[in-house]
Amino acid sequence: MNMSERASWMWSMSSVEKTSGMQGPMVYGVCYCPVGRSDDLKSLGAADSKTLTEEQREKLFDQIHENNDYLGWAIEVISPTFISNCMYKRPKVSLNEVSHNSAIGLIKRVLAAGAQITEVFVDTVGPPEKYQAKLQEIFPALQVTVSKKADALFPVVSGASICAKVARDRALKSWQFPEGIDGGTWGSGYPGGELL
Repeated sequence: MNMSERASWMWSMSSVEKTSGMQGPMVYGVCYCPVGRSDDLKSLGAADSKTLTEEQREKLFDQIHENNDYLGWAIEVISPTFISNCMYKRPKVSLNEVSHNSAIGLIKRVLAAGAQITEVFVDTVGPPEKYQAKLQEIFPALQVTVSKKADALFPVVSGASICAKVARDRALKSWQFPEGIDGGTWGSGYPGGELL
């Protein structure tokens, strides 16, 4: 089903779940579904990506992708070079600002695709109240909720987290250092995470 056929649905959207570690890209993700189908996403097993094994995340990602009749998702991969350039240029662009810009861009991309988003749930970057006010000002027609640990509270945020984490894991598995060195084996960037 394409977006124009689904345009009359009211959508609940998660934006944005960030996943990062000591090296490799930062990945931001969104997941969206009709407001009344959030429990369907939960029944697939969507949960905080940090509590799931790599195998569980891969399986859930496949299910999210296969259920595209009511689920949508998108990611943005931000390279370490871009992040470094932002932080060293004048005026300096903070990591929080990079995150906010990614979230705003992903929300705009989904809206431009025709999804009738009515509510947005966001895992906070920085103080939740300040971030929520910023997003609400940019998107006054949307009901915006910014929360700590949103990936454990809202199934659409869990879905976004899974999409972002799977994309990052896949990027790290084929990561090549620009210096041509062998990076060996490293962790996923989460405490207790798997070696990649």
